[in-house]
Amino acid sequence: MSATEKIKLTSYSTKGGCGCKIGPGDLSQVIRSLPPAVANPNLLVGIDTSDDAGVYQLTDELALVQTVDFFTPIVDDPYSFGQVAAANAISDIYAMGGKPLTALNIVAFPIKTLDKQVLADILRGAGDKMNEAGITLVGGHSIDDNEPKFGLAVTGLVHPQKVRTNAGAKPGDKLILTKPIGVGILTTSIKKDKLTEAEIQRVTSVMATLNKTAAETMEPYEVHACTDVTGFGLIGHALEMAKGSGAGVRITAGNVPVLPRVRELAEEGFVPGGTKNNFAHVKDSVTFPETLDQVGQWILCDAVTSGGLLIAVEGQQAEELLANLQQAGVEASLIGDVTSEHPGRIVVI
Repeated sequence: MSATEKIKLTSYSTKGGCGCKIGPGDLSQVIRSLPPAVANPNLLVGIDTSDDAGVYQLTDELALVQTVDFFTPIVDDPYSFGQVAAANAISDIYAMGGKPLTALNIVAFPIKTLDKQVLADILRGAGDKMNEAGITLVGGHSIDDNEPKFGLAVTGLVHPQKVRTNAGAKPGDKLILTKPIGVGILTTSIKKDKLTEAEIQRVTSVMATLNKTAAETMEPYEVHACTDVTGFGLIGHALEMAKGSGAGVRITAGNVPVLPRVRELAEEGFVPGGTKNNFAHVKDSVTFPETLDQVGQWILCDAVTSGGLLIAVEGQQAEELLANLQQAGVEASLIGDVTSEHPGRIVVI
């Protein structure tokens, strides 16, 4: 058995994956205290609508898409952790309608207490995922840290007229989600040794899957808004879409795809703190049905790592897009719609 096979990488962190994010409530308080940014006509997308990446226009036909994402280990296998972290960071570029181009590694690692091969395997996993995405690694930065962390700063390109944001959804749009949720509950269960090897492989595969195919498949359609579902959970990111769009979002709970055993493990108490923080932040802006219990509400708010795209597509095109996504191997589901009622709120039915 190699040194890396003996490592339980998640034991080196108190939180994992996108569950490490500062909660949306705390983060919004910090951002509100910042002075207004200097206006720049070339900045097409900034921090105003909590979008997935920034977009800066260079010419009439070219804009840069920039994002950064890093976190502590979400799985124990170093190579898999590198793959998941890379896929998660690259996802923001796809959500904006862009093509990822280059990346920088961001590394924090306890170089004196963990075998160097562990870091090599993390970087190898990320490198393979970048190759799959067609990204060129141009460098990076590392620090010695007691808690391992890894991620990427990614730059992509997009036509200024083809930028997808989380703020353009229109009443009548249908909502499509391209990956199942429940990742936070399952990865918390990994740390507690509650999953079988097959179950670990299943959730790891979901997280390590690029949103490349989903993004390319939706490109010809009339997509009014798009975001990727990560640390703030399905409800949190849908709420950002609702507020940014000035529209209401209705989600059919029974249509939301959930990974196996998520409810069972949540009922046993394996609900991460990030998920409960998400629920606390959104609960006043969400109407849940009386038939949906607390566990069901937590699942919809579960802190996802490297989740799918939430796509608001013109209603009449939704079934065709859904069929094409599924035919391309994407685990897509039609989960709701956009309404003119209850603008800036979520209604779960």
